Amino acid sequence: MLLHQEFIRNAKKYGEKTAIIDRTLEKNFSYSKALIASLILSAKVRKYHDGFIGIMVPTSVGCMLSVLGVLMAGKVPVMINYSTGAAGNAEYAQRKCGFKTIIASRALLEKIGCRLVAGMVFIEDILQEVGPADKVKALLKSKLPLSFLLKAVHQGEPDDNLVILFTSGSEKDPKAVQLTHRNISSNVLDIGRVLTVTSEDIMLANLPLFHVFGQNVNFWLPLLHGMTIVSYANPLEYKKICTIVREEKVSLMVGTPSFFTGYLRQSDPGDFSSLRVAVAGADKTPDSLRQGFLEKHGLELCEGYGTTETSPVVSTNLPNANKPGSVGKVLPSVRVKIVDISSGETLPPGGEGKILVKGDLVMKGYFDDLEETSLRIKDGWYETGDMGVLDEEGYLWHRGRLKRFVKIGGEMVSLVRVEGVMLNLLPEGVDCCVVEVPDSLKGGRIVAALTQAVNERKLLKAMAAELPAIALPKQFVVLGEFPKMGSGKIDFRNITEMVRKQLQQ
Repeated sequence: MLLHQEFIRNAKKYGEKTAIIDRTLEKNFSYSKALIASLILSAKVRKYHDGFIGIMVPTSVGCMLSVLGVLMAGKVPVMINYSTGAAGNAEYAQRKCGFKTIIASRALLEKIGCRLVAGMVFIEDILQEVGPADKVKALLKSKLPLSFLLKAVHQGEPDDNLVILFTSGSEKDPKAVQLTHRNISSNVLDIGRVLTVTSEDIMLANLPLFHVFGQNVNFWLPLLHGMTIVSYANPLEYKKICTIVREEKVSLMVGTPSFFTGYLRQSDPGDFSSLRVAVAGADKTPDSLRQGFLEKHGLELCEGYGTTETSPVVSTNLPNANKPGSVGKVLPSVRVKIVDISSGETLPPGGEGKILVKGDLVMKGYFDDLEETSLRIKDGWYETGDMGVLDEEGYLWHRGRLKRFVKIGGEMVSLVRVEGVMLNLLPEGVDCCVVEVPDSLKGGRIVAALTQAVNERKLLKAMAAELPAIALPKQFVVLGEFPKMGSGKIDFRNITEMVRKQLQQ
């Protein structure tokens, strides 16, 4: 399945049905209009000689049509993270993938204070240059019989790259992940099956398309199932998002726990009454957040799990199959095994070890990094770098990054578990992040970073009832607001550096 061609099939099938409601620009695009616009952009993009085209446009109809246009022109979109260090990320992508042209938004650059990067062209200028002849040509092409229209755009193979996405860089420099048409389509089909989606569903799209969660679930999933997408560029405008969900009668919504926390606080009863499924991913979902949605909205917040390298969804809970605390059952076409961190042997149900994933959802590899690819993919099995458990009922339990386990006194301690216990004991509105810092005598010690000062002695006493002494933080530091990635995930790498600097003062 070639995804841009599948979009064309749906555009011909659904015609005047609304494809995208852009609540940032307050513009609506039918499937027919989206097809015509993407054909226009495709013609404009063909003049650039690069095989890769960078895209740095907020979640909007403009971003979605740009992706479609680039693919129809036979080029590969490289999605650029504009949430932090946008100019540096753009230049890093250009160097890594060897291209020049970046479709950017002038309005975005002005809003975030990003300097101009060589090779940038603005979506606003491209659209302004569209003349009557461009529109007529695209309109006539869109009216061609389906078989002729499919031949008029780029053909390709299922294992061709669909998109280049970058890992978060929360632990080290971002890697360029090559996801193919086969990767994303297999995941889209699996998600559609377990969520029982139909063309009548309405999907909220407020996650950035440079993040795999947004690229797949907010963009390709709804388009390939003939749904209506309701897009909004800023997921941090919590009250506005709640209003949009209520007004547009959104039925499907995904996000990170930090975003859902904001929505819970800013929402009114009834705002989410149209939702039939809400899935949180990319970070651990606190019990208090699940309980809050249940009490305020009667809505079961389901937790899922995935990685950029797996397109992304590996497993998810569902409203009718939800085991809170787990990350749900593995998707139908996906295989998961848990292996011992030392021997690599497959563990039985209940055994804790490294999570390995196999299936069509696993990436082609890291671009121009054969060594790292071969370290992470062996015999088709992708080593996620995460620790977990598969229970007797087939539910997957995520225990955290292997790098977020530390060895203290000969024992492996999960920093994620320490955080989980602490979060349940902290006052509402106080967040925590537990890190390891070097210790000249013991090799390392656990330090807890908080967003506000608390009674440390009282907190430690309560934590001691649930954790062994070696897992208790030895120090606390107050950092104020935590730095976060564009996806809403906590930036552990940055926080660790901030903690170390503060302790050195």
